[in-house]
Amino acid sequence: MFALVDCNNFYASCERLFQPKLEGLPIVVLSNNDGCVIARSNEAKALGIKMGAIAFEIKELIETHQVRVFSSNYALYGDISSRVMATLGTFSPRIEVYSIDESFIDLTGFGNLESYAQDMRETVKQNIGIPTCVGVASTKTLAKAANKYAKKNAANGVFVIDTEAKRELVLKWMEVGDVWGIGRKLGKWMLANNITTAWELANADKSWIGAKMGVIGLRMLKELNEIACIALEEYPSSKKQICTSRSFGTKLQEYGPISEAVATHVSRCAEKLRRQKSCAAQLTIFMHTNSFRANDPQYYGSISIALTPATNDTTELIRYALVALKSVFKEGYNYKKAGVIVSEIVSENQIQQVLFDSRTDRHKYSKLMDVMDQINGKMGRDKVRIASGGFARKWKLRQEMKSPNFTTNMGEILSVSN
Repeated sequence: MFALVDCNNFYASCERLFQPKLEGLPIVVLSNNDGCVIARSNEAKALGIKMGAIAFEIKELIETHQVRVFSSNYALYGDISSRVMATLGTFSPRIEVYSIDESFIDLTGFGNLESYAQDMRETVKQNIGIPTCVGVASTKTLAKAANKYAKKNAANGVFVIDTEAKRELVLKWMEVGDVWGIGRKLGKWMLANNITTAWELANADKSWIGAKMGVIGLRMLKELNEIACIALEEYPSSKKQICTSRSFGTKLQEYGPISEAVATHVSRCAEKLRRQKSCAAQLTIFMHTNSFRANDPQYYGSISIALTPATNDTTELIRYALVALKSVFKEGYNYKKAGVIVSEIVSENQIQQVLFDSRTDRHKYSKLMDVMDQINGKMGRDKVRIASGGFARKWKLRQEMKSPNFTTNMGEILSVSN
């Protein structure tokens, strides 16, 4: 049996965690540069605020109903997520962190599953303060469905599919577009073919589904019919490509601030490479203007560089990146975004060495990167960083309503006074 634990309105719940006065009030969290809504409390949903709504378009609604608005605080959300997952890890030796606010848990051999799931909910709420819902079933796809059904009754917040009657109840209630793996485009195709519910999909003709959806569709059918095909992934596989990019907080024309942004993005990619003990053999830089500003001159520039040998050294990657940036940067444009992609990733112990490598100090710089990662891991991100990332950071995205980093910054820890 699998349990799917999902944090309720996770970003909004994190904001309430250290500001209990927000309990019961409508909350929305905005995307990078405070552009659109990416999270809503139940109260905000009741006001009709849609996911993805453009912030300035709902300004009147926000002011009328005194909706609390927050810029996204990913440092806070990431830390709270880690605490939630660590707590859930005490309930089973096998757990898959599926996303920042979801995890699958293997409950094979456990008894009294509804009571055990309630215990998980209550422990996370008591220890961390985050509300959750739990769905339990014999497959991951059905556990997803059970979790969605559990959200109907937030007070109980648990649903276990352990009988045929319960499976039928949930699948007849669930719209086909909400089945795990369907998506919007495939959902429209299902509706066009008179499949409206998950139950109808589960009982669709196998040969027809196989012809239209291939192996993925057949696997989905089996999962809906209690035949487990998707295993628990306890250890996430190494990424084959890593991308870091951000829209600028304001339009940029000068090379300097853009080079600082690119250097910072490279640093993030290098950190992720080292974290998964990998190196990259290719580096791509891209930048572009704002395509929504039709009156502005438009430009998109991109270049890829082969790295020989593959590396995860921040200093080396930045050096290559800035050379690449100079070749694609053009004056006279209002740039909106820049990004970095590292690809052709290999394990750091499988690097193909170069016979005539001009660098003799790679081992020294490898130790330097280790020390830098250790310091930043203990003291917080960017306590030690490469100077080419800049200090003024004119390019940084807008976060005008960001809450403090209550759990990751010593200077912003919550204080209690009389």
